[in-house]
Amino acid sequence: MRRFLVSCIAMTVFGWPAWGQKVETEKAGQGKIVHVQTALDHLTVLEMSEPVSAVAVGSSSFHVEWRGNKVFIEPIESGVATNLFVWTSSGRSNYELDPAGGVPEMAFAIDQPAPSPPKINIARIEIDRRADPFPDEVLMDMVPVQLLGRISEKNRVSVRITDLFEQNGRILIRYSIRNDANHLYLPGTPQAVALKDPRYHQSLYTLRDYELAPKESARLRSDGVTLVEVMKADAHLEIKPGEAATGIVTIKLSSLDREPTVVQLNFLAGPDGPVRATLVL
Repeated sequence: MRRFLVSCIAMTVFGWPAWGQKVETEKAGQGKIVHVQTALDHLTVLEMSEPVSAVAVGSSSFHVEWRGNKVFIEPIESGVATNLFVWTSSGRSNYELDPAGGVPEMAFAIDQPAPSPPKINIARIEIDRRADPFPDEVLMDMVPVQLLGRISEKNRVSVRITDLFEQNGRILIRYSIRNDANHLYLPGTPQAVALKDPRYHQSLYTLRDYELAPKESARLRSDGVTLVEVMKADAHLEIKPGEAATGIVTIKLSSLDREPTVVQLNFLAGPDGPVRATLVL
C-alpha cells in the first residue's frame, strides 16, 4: 500500500500535464451510478464525505485501494470497463469505471460533497415513534415463513427468510445469509422489488407467507418488476466463508392487495451469480 501511494504521488507531481487535470464534484448514492473516466499510468481519487468501510471492484484490470475517506483507482489495462462499490456509514455508492482513455478526458478527482444537516421535524418524529411497533408486539406477532423447495448451500451463498411482521403497510422481514462459498461475500444493502402480475404453476393464494427456493422461484412468470421502498435495512460489510449473518429489512407497500404479492430481496451477486430471496405475501 505504501509503495502504491508513493508511486501515485510521484505520478501526480511529475506525470500529469495541467491541461489533463479535472476535478469534479458528484453526489453519489444507492439509487445513482456515477461514471468514472480514467487513463493508463494515471491515478483517479474518489474523496468521500466520510470514512470508507469497504470497497468491491468487479475486475482485476483496475487497481483499487482505500485509506480513510479516499479511494484510489488506477487502470492496469485498456479496453475494460467494470463496476465499483464503496461503502460508508451512510450507505453504498455505485460507480462505473469506464475503459481507460485519454488524459484530457480523465477525472483527476471526484469529490463527494458533505451531506446537508437533516431538518428536524419534531411533530413528524413523534408520529413516527407512535407508529413504530413495540419490540414485545413484534415478537408476539411475528409470522414464521415456510420454505417451498430446497435451498442448496453447497459452494454458494444462500438467503433464508425466517419470519415477518406486518403493520400499516410496513413489513418487517427477518432473514439469514449463509456463505458456503470459498470467497468472502459482501451482501451490501438489499434492494426490494415486487413482481407485476406474478404467475405460478399452482395457486399463490396457498403460498402466502412462503419463501420460494431458487428452483421454484425460477418457475415464476411476471410482466416485470416494480421497485419497493426499503425503509430500513441492515448492511452487512462482509461474511466469511462458512459463516452466517442475520438481518432485518423493513419495506413499505402501499397496500397488500387481495391478490398475492411476490416480493424479491436482491443482494449483491455472489461467486455463483444472483443472491436473492423470493417471498409470497
